[in-house]
Amino acid sequence: MARKSVLVTGASRGIGKAIAVKFAKKGYNVIINCAHRESELLQAQKEIENYQVSCTAFLGDMGDRTICEKLFSLIRKQYGSLDVLVNNAGIAYIGLLQDMAGSDWERILNTNLTSVFNCCKLAIPLMLSAKQGKIINISSVWGNVGASCEVAYSATKGGINAFTKALAKELAPSNIQVNAVACGAIDTEMNQWMEEDDLIGLVEDIPTGRLGRAEEVADLVYHLGYKNAYLTGQVIGLDGGWI
Repeated sequence: MARKSVLVTGASRGIGKAIAVKFAKKGYNVIINCAHRESELLQAQKEIENYQVSCTAFLGDMGDRTICEKLFSLIRKQYGSLDVLVNNAGIAYIGLLQDMAGSDWERILNTNLTSVFNCCKLAIPLMLSAKQGKIINISSVWGNVGASCEVAYSATKGGINAFTKALAKELAPSNIQVNAVACGAIDTEMNQWMEEDDLIGLVEDIPTGRLGRAEEVADLVYHLGYKNAYLTGQVIGLDGGWI
């Protein structure tokens, strides 16, 4: 039986890397991508290859349609199909909306939301040919309720949630499931900007009394990518009961 393949964007570190490693452990060929951190991406590739699977590392911004098309051309050439797409690439912006430059708005929109459009648009024909597929979008609890000083980030994640629900309805007749994971506070570099007192206060607000782990996100994403043909169009919260 041919190995299945998975593409994980934003996979040089944190949640994306944990997801890529999880699928590698389960025997999937893995395509990993990030926009800038080439050395970390290549290190992740080496770790994944230790699980005796093929791993393709591709450096480029998935918010750029031309670059995204180059990646999918490579996927078709090397693997012939794509079984699972995990749209994880994302950046944050902390600050008042009134102080946000237009260029920063465009950058976060392209990275967090346009990249999802580009990857889904190019993955769908491959999945239609195979008569099956799984798309998992990594969202945030702020996409559900919004966060002060993170208006742009919240807007992109809310967009991902609506995108997920709509695309799931569109693709359900073709046996392609689309779901999202709305992450809470996960222990990654994205939260390392916080002062210790603020971090302690955050943890105190989470009923489980701790931050989530990237590996816990990876476990859920793998489950969504492997099973549940009837589960689609859902935004699943993973936040320790926080929101």
